[in-house]
Amino acid sequence: MEYRKVKDQDIESPDGRSLSSTAASSTLGDAGGLKGKHTWKQKSIVTVALTLLTSSQAILIVWSKRAGKYEYSVTTANFSVEALKCLLSLVALYRTWNSQGVTEDNRLSTSLDEVSVYPIPAALYMVKNLLQYYIFAYVDAPAYQILKNLNIISTGVLYRIILKKKSDHVLQTPLQGWMMAIVMALLSGFAGVYTEAIIKKRPSRNINVQNFWLYIFGMIFNLVAICVQDFDAVMNKGFFHGYSFITFLMILNHALSGIAVSMVMKYADNIVKVYSTSVAMLLTAIVSVFLFGFHLSLAFFLGSTVVSVSVYLHSVGKPQPQK
Repeated sequence: MEYRKVKDQDIESPDGRSLSSTAASSTLGDAGGLKGKHTWKQKSIVTVALTLLTSSQAILIVWSKRAGKYEYSVTTANFSVEALKCLLSLVALYRTWNSQGVTEDNRLSTSLDEVSVYPIPAALYMVKNLLQYYIFAYVDAPAYQILKNLNIISTGVLYRIILKKKSDHVLQTPLQGWMMAIVMALLSGFAGVYTEAIIKKRPSRNINVQNFWLYIFGMIFNLVAICVQDFDAVMNKGFFHGYSFITFLMILNHALSGIAVSMVMKYADNIVKVYSTSVAMLLTAIVSVFLFGFHLSLAFFLGSTVVSVSVYLHSVGKPQPQK
């Protein structure tokens, strides 16, 4: 009897109208479905954006060279990327403040405990981003994308350890190129998983606030790199010496890629990020055929097939939400 009374009891809707419990359940179900659809749309947009941005990233780095050399300072380029990402985060945060007001989860003020976790991934990303410029002395853009797939191994292992989750040009690459690729993969894998752990440790925290503090430390570490490596050149020739239109495009690409990565980590996970960058391998190769005369070999197609199959297995292997 009591259950019957509760079941048939009228429930007041947010706008003051009376709804039966059945109607209320239907309304909540519809709201949940809309929210799920919105989340899926967010994941799809940021994943596709990351794939496109990553596929053009290596191409722009190679394209920014002149006679096989960088005429600009790579440390200043990295600093510019972090500064632009920080600015974009502030702009997005300002829009959030205008629409939602300043809340506990989107205010910039923070505690020492919260901000103390950001220097580690910021330092790792700084070293990894510098290495990606130097590795192009030994490999071309498509080979670089293949070597980046070492991230899948390092990320999978680190996922298991940190987050407790399961989860032919290349063959001719000199030993130095392989060593750089391995170091990059380890740094990228650890930094990616560590950053995701930070972001998801406080899910309600606004992603732009989290990005802001990460990029602030990124700017600090890259400023140190400038002082150590290119201080005299910057002081004598200027901060933007040797920059071209392609260089600025490359910086914009890196900045947007960084924002897209953080969004993937927030709304999906780091494994999705890794596979998204892997799919970019094929796009990079196709564009490189027209820009740099890259030859599509059988080995490359076999590698692309392996990546595509792994993407499919990863997607179908995820547990589906209960309806």
